[in-house]
Amino acid sequence: MAAAERPTPLRGALSGLLLTLVVFSFACEACKKVTFNIPSKLEADKIVGRVNLKECLRSADLIRSGDPDFRVLDDGSVYTTSTVVLSDEKRSFTIWLSDSKTQAQKEIKVLLEHQKKVLRKRHAKEAVLRRSKRRWAPIPCSMQENSLGPFPLFLQQVQSDAAQNYTIFYSISGHGVDQEPLNLFFIERDTGNLYCTRPVDREEYEVFDLIAYASTADGYSADMPLPLPIRVEDENDNHPIFTEAIYNFEVPESSRLGTTVGVVCATDKDEPDTMHTRLKYSILEQTPKSPGIFSVHPTTGAITTVAHYLDRETVDKYSLIMKVQDMDGQLFGLMSTSTCIITVKDSNDNAPTFKQNTYEASVEENAYNVEILRIPIEDKDLINTANWRANFTILKGNENGHFKISTDKETNEGVLYVVKPLNYEENHQVTLELGVSNEAPFTRDFALRTTMNRALVTVHVRDQDEGPECSPAAQYVRIQEHSAVGSKVNGYKAYDPETRSASGIRYKKLHDPKGWITIDEISGSITTSKILDREAMTPRNDLYNITVLAIDQDGRSCTGTLAVNIEDMNDNPPEILQSYVTICKPKMRYTDISAVDPDEPIHGPPFYFSLADTSPEMNRMWTLTKVNDTAARLSYQKNAEFQEYSVPITVKDREGQSATKTVRVNLCDCTHPSQCLPTRRSAGVILGKWAILAILLGIALLFSVLLTLVCGVFGAKKRKGFPEDLAQQNLIISNTEAPGDDKVCSANGFMTQTVNNSGQGFCGTIGSGMKNGGQETIEMVKGGHQTLESCRGTGHHHTLDSCRGGHVETDNCRHTYSEWHNFTQPRLGEDSIRGHTG
Repeated sequence: MAAAERPTPLRGALSGLLLTLVVFSFACEACKKVTFNIPSKLEADKIVGRVNLKECLRSADLIRSGDPDFRVLDDGSVYTTSTVVLSDEKRSFTIWLSDSKTQAQKEIKVLLEHQKKVLRKRHAKEAVLRRSKRRWAPIPCSMQENSLGPFPLFLQQVQSDAAQNYTIFYSISGHGVDQEPLNLFFIERDTGNLYCTRPVDREEYEVFDLIAYASTADGYSADMPLPLPIRVEDENDNHPIFTEAIYNFEVPESSRLGTTVGVVCATDKDEPDTMHTRLKYSILEQTPKSPGIFSVHPTTGAITTVAHYLDRETVDKYSLIMKVQDMDGQLFGLMSTSTCIITVKDSNDNAPTFKQNTYEASVEENAYNVEILRIPIEDKDLINTANWRANFTILKGNENGHFKISTDKETNEGVLYVVKPLNYEENHQVTLELGVSNEAPFTRDFALRTTMNRALVTVHVRDQDEGPECSPAAQYVRIQEHSAVGSKVNGYKAYDPETRSASGIRYKKLHDPKGWITIDEISGSITTSKILDREAMTPRNDLYNITVLAIDQDGRSCTGTLAVNIEDMNDNPPEILQSYVTICKPKMRYTDISAVDPDEPIHGPPFYFSLADTSPEMNRMWTLTKVNDTAARLSYQKNAEFQEYSVPITVKDREGQSATKTVRVNLCDCTHPSQCLPTRRSAGVILGKWAILAILLGIALLFSVLLTLVCGVFGAKKRKGFPEDLAQQNLIISNTEAPGDDKVCSANGFMTQTVNNSGQGFCGTIGSGMKNGGQETIEMVKGGHQTLESCRGTGHHHTLDSCRGGHVETDNCRHTYSEWHNFTQPRLGEDSIRGHTG
């Protein structure tokens, strides 16, 4: 089965006439003849075919057609320039290719021919002879998109070789037939003519893969199914479209040539890699029109600067009408436009300038923190940006720091202040040199060709009738320590700033810490009213400051300080710091003795230490050696006994002032001096908390004895026992030489104590002291209810033999006098030491 070729209809861009392109084929070899089959008539700007120029001359840079009715593009496409009618069946022309560098030239012969196809009619009555092997391949078929018809539109004829001998029926299937889009193609059953029923959009369907079938009347397949692809030829029916309707770009006004502003982009739905989608960008219009600032790359769409005329202060925004055109920008290509808005960003390319070169201002003397002048400036850069805001500087004339200049953020003016009082008598006027710059630095090119703008400000100082001036504020005098009362020296001096005279100024003392000085009201001189003692000052080595008030005749005043330097005399001997030291023998071989002198260092160290007692016994026991200028080392002999010693030591300063002090040295058997504290403090007893507690306990016991005696007498008279509530605690007295075990427990469990006493028997709760040379035993009995029923006999044992009131739970606390003494005495000593230390 074979496909017979037939012309394909084409739609013209201008005339809309139907043209049919049958087949175009290319020679296999370059620079050989190329043949195109075309309709008998072609409208202008219609494609004829495409020639492979690269195979003929790859480096060709000049392409020329030998026939003015045809033009050749860079990609080898051949288009008509006017309407072409083939009067004969054939027409030819030549394409010349040239390489200007190598001077090479080639030519391609193009043959145009119009061929008519004749359909053959077949009668097949013979027996079917089936072919077992195909000897041919299908010829590609194409159709023009958006064809105008007439419809149904003939595409080509499909024929089977078996039709030469048999009656063959044809059919097709595939997309466009029995699949979407349905019924787009059909084939005549008897002739094999293939038709299209309506226009096709290539952007929707690029190719249709049909299958053609040939069969006999009885349904026998005369040939194998034939693949029949139908390709839709692209027509340039889609305009290129920009990706955005309006582009917004920004560019600094200081940009250099070639700075990329932005990139525009467009798309085209036509067939890629063809002239229909080869886009070219251009700028149609710039507003404002002059001068031309921007250019666009024709293929990339990149917009760049091409001039130095960007100046935001002149034009701050440009509008470009951008055009994109397919067919590589040729006149017959389709096009569209877009708007590009380019905003020029401000750069600091304008220096701030003073409106005047000189300014004048005035201020009263002694005024400060006052505004005296506002200085406006001009700057063409964008308002309220760092390129516009000004920074002012005082370049000269403010060496003493009297002035300050700042910027008013609202008006951008320089504001000049006086921050330190001016003195008319010293300067009648001051000249300042000011400079101004911006917060942001200048652009590099502008900074190289400009300098800081400057202006001069003359400040006139107005005179004031001032009060007295205390200058300098602190004045110094010297007075020798221990000067006689009434000693007179120069004092504080103030003066009138206008006359530079102290006449008519009175003085008054405002503050005198010790009351040592009186001041003369007229002259300001001072007189000592007391003996001056340098060592009595606080701090000791500082100056003695007196505050003085100076008043003129109009009552105006000022204050100053008279600093009195009291010159030291050697009126104080050095003083030994230690009064009591502990030396742990044998661990410690010595102790260090140090001294201080309240006088000036010139009257102080080095000190000289010596033993005040020069007896042989003292010299054998103790030795003094120098440690440094203010300390000496006191050492003992090895055979010294453990006890406390009194060691008199004399110390002298460099001028011979001396003092002697007896240092108590406790030579103790210990490892640390703290272990010898009780011994060290035994001489001076001060009661501590334990001693106070013991005394309070003793007083409580004494009151108990008195209460017991009263109860005993009362009981003897009334013959009544103790109330049960008073029998909870009992102290039983024993005059035995030592604590005994003479205890008897009654049947009810109460413990009974036998008391040996040579005195008269009594009932009581406590007994204390020494009787008949024996020690009394104090026993505390705690328990339940009990009654003392009888206390009988004189000079013999008394027994508590009746214990009533039930079971008694008792704690027997029995201590002899010696035990009580051993407990309280060390604590009395310890507490007294603590008290003495505190």
